[in-house]
Amino acid sequence: MPELIIRHAQLPDLHDIVRIYNHYVDHTAITFDLEPHTVDSRHAWFDAFADSGRHQLLVGVAEQDGAEYVIGYACTSQLRYKRAYDTSVETSVYLDATCTGKGYGAKLYAALFDRLVGEDVHQAFAGITLPNVASVRLHERFGFKSMGVWEQVGRKFDQFWDVQWMARRMNTTG
Repeated sequence: MPELIIRHAQLPDLHDIVRIYNHYVDHTAITFDLEPHTVDSRHAWFDAFADSGRHQLLVGVAEQDGAEYVIGYACTSQLRYKRAYDTSVETSVYLDATCTGKGYGAKLYAALFDRLVGEDVHQAFAGITLPNVASVRLHERFGFKSMGVWEQVGRKFDQFWDVQWMARRMNTTG
């Protein structure tokens, strides 16, 4: 298992981030996006992240044969667009399909949550398309608790999917 370097995402990483995400768009119901993204279409999304604050985007970088490549990413993004929700964030973690089940997702999440300590984030939420035992277990490992299931909330691949919502209390000040 290659050593993982975790850092804030940089614009040159966007190509790999889009490639990783598009695999899940094309082949799974993990995301409810129906069409793959382009690097250009993801610029506004990418620009919403910063190196500090509530909304951060981290990448996991591995080295092979002297070259670095992005194997996954984790982020916190805006939960809802009304300002009273600002101290709540939605979390996501995506890995290259060849890198799942090796502990990289947990390492990315651990780094992300460490970077949020002291930031004005009260709760983190995650929406998990069911069934996805591995993702539910990952979130439970990081202290997320089930908040309920939205039944048949999304349709993809001619099938309706349930989403389990999980939450984790973050910083308790404020």
